[in-house]
Amino acid sequence: MASAPAQQPTLTVEQARVVLGEVIQAFSVPENAARMEEARESACNDMGKMLQLVLPVATQIQQEVIKAYGFNNEGEGVLKFARLVKMYETQDPEIAAMSVKLKSILLPPLSTPPIGSGIPTS
Repeated sequence: MASAPAQQPTLTVEQARVVLGEVIQAFSVPENAARMEEARESACNDMGKMLQLVLPVATQIQQEVIKAYGFNNEGEGVLKFARLVKMYETQDPEIAAMSVKLKSILLPPLSTPPIGSGIPTS
């Protein structure tokens, strides 16, 4: 017997601000910061390894916060929360700024290749 689909959590702009702030703060907790740093070091700035090692740790940290607000404790909950934040980014400059901050925590700094190291022309 299949269970009924869970009700999608809904947050007001103010609630989304609070939750987003808590998510960002969770990455500052020493234990979480150490977990993220360890995952980043293991990934050695390799994007494929970042997805395999860093993303799951980041997802777990976010899940711990957002589950208290009705999001499921699986990757799907993080995706739903991300979509909700994305929707509010255009309506609220504070959420937009917080979203940028969260992305800077999650995404590695991109290094640009030196000029002239692109694909050789023939």
